[in-house]
Amino acid sequence: MADSNLTLQTICAPSEDIVAREIEGELIIVPLASGIGDAEDELYSLNSTGQAIWQKLDGARTLAQIADELANEYASPRADIERDVLGLVGELARRKMIVAQ
Repeated sequence: MADSNLTLQTICAPSEDIVAREIEGELIIVPLASGIGDAEDELYSLNSTGQAIWQKLDGARTLAQIADELANEYASPRADIERDVLGLVGELARRKMIVAQ
């Protein structure tokens, strides 16, 4: 899915071709199949904002619902949260680490 196809109504979940583990407070994503991520990188890590978004990508919630939940949890403007959610999810989709439902 190209990130241009993502909207706040999109529902996404982690790809079955990756493994994600939290190690010492850092979320590490490991591609299991070729063509996932970038050739020069083997491991990916997400910052705290990325981790908060990743944990909600469960294949049941829309990106709008995720943004709503994050807006309730953090004192940030809703527009900023929506931009962060769409930006990260677009990048993860481009790298084939998540799939749209």
